[in-house]
Amino acid sequence: MPDLRRAAAPVVLAVLTAASAAVAVHAPPAPHSRLAGLARPAAPVLSVRRTPELLSRTIADVNLSTRLDAALADPALGDGRRSSCLIVRHNERTLYSKDPDQALIPASNLKLLTALAVLAKLGPDEHLVTTVKGRPPGADGTVVGPLYVVGGGDPLLETADYAASFKNQPQIRTAFEQLADDLVAHGVRHVTGPVLGDEGRFDTQRYVPTWRPRYIADAEVGPAAALLVNDGFTQFKPKHIAATSPAAHAAAVLTDLLKGRGVVIDGAPAQGSAPDGPPTLIELRSPPIRDVIAEMLKESDNTTAELLTKELGRRVSGPGKGTTAAGVDAVRQILADAGVPAAALQALKAVDGSGLDRSDRATCTLLLHVLTTGPTVGPLQRGLPTAAREGTLAERFQNNPAAGRLRAKTGSLDGVVGLSGLVDAPTPAGSPLAFSLLVNDLPKDAAGRALQESVGAILARYPDAPAPDQLAPQ
Repeated sequence: MPDLRRAAAPVVLAVLTAASAAVAVHAPPAPHSRLAGLARPAAPVLSVRRTPELLSRTIADVNLSTRLDAALADPALGDGRRSSCLIVRHNERTLYSKDPDQALIPASNLKLLTALAVLAKLGPDEHLVTTVKGRPPGADGTVVGPLYVVGGGDPLLETADYAASFKNQPQIRTAFEQLADDLVAHGVRHVTGPVLGDEGRFDTQRYVPTWRPRYIADAEVGPAAALLVNDGFTQFKPKHIAATSPAAHAAAVLTDLLKGRGVVIDGAPAQGSAPDGPPTLIELRSPPIRDVIAEMLKESDNTTAELLTKELGRRVSGPGKGTTAAGVDAVRQILADAGVPAAALQALKAVDGSGLDRSDRATCTLLLHVLTTGPTVGPLQRGLPTAAREGTLAERFQNNPAAGRLRAKTGSLDGVVGLSGLVDAPTPAGSPLAFSLLVNDLPKDAAGRALQESVGAILARYPDAPAPDQLAPQ
């Protein structure tokens, strides 16, 4: 069905213009009329120019629609011309809409749903906590028995060398070295047992079975675990090698850090479950959840998204439900509680929290709702990367009007692109445009990236129309 709103705009403009022209040819007053001595108005009384704001806005909307229509009709998009949706809104006013309720593969735009659910359930100021349990050190600094490092689902536990290996700097992280520093400050000098890693908070499913194997081989995602250091990679230069036991790997990293600080450790690091008896010696808190969400969105961090999904499962369904399936169900439940339209929620299909799975489906209507509605909007929007400045957009939109003004979540899989966010356009009210774009079935990924750049530039130019004072009667 054609978009009647977009089709009507030029017609309305033509009608208004014709009406103005008709009034403009009215006869002058008779010589002896009382009006004969009055100055003739600069514009006819019924001229559309007497509502210059409306005229300027109408011209801007028509220009926007025309240009977006052309961009989405580019033959280079192939079947993507049909398998696409785009919606643009300014405050409560929809400026453009193309198939906004078509369910499409969202790729990493699905992380917006995960972000909303985590912010709504945990709150922006909460922290994920990693603990070390064991007997308190004696007067000589000896801890009798093992130390247990217990995972709290923090996806950002990283050593300094791992964080430095990323191209984008600085990285938001939880400094794993701090655990070793705090244990030494607590008086630990000798441990008569090993360091054991406890990952019991979540299940042990590392990857979603239906993901393409190359996502794992290419280190697009690490092995999901409640205790995960350096995204679960035992080696990250020159290539990434995933740990077979993330908990044992975390214990080994902590063992090395403690030995480097002069602590004697008896026993080899391994995986183990902490008993109820030993007290907590040290706690290591993650950055606040709003910053964890920002890292996930800016860097499109799949591992962070998957760990947060498992955490949602546990928070909503209880211990033993730190699973991807429970987390996905929790996201849907939280979206429903947040007032997401029923039709948009019905079209949602998800089997993960990152958007890696090609069976995931979402609509532009749903993504735009998440971006613009409810109490989570502030921290969610602040977590988006800025074009030509940071994260996944650091090298995008260079020499583009959207540079520095577009903030959006990217999405990319083979034949799929997504871009949902905000453009700080010079709108009359000063508020940004909000938009969501999804395109599937692309013949070449380059065509999708070019479309993203084109749409960003078009939105950044809005409102492209004469200013109201140029249209008003002179």
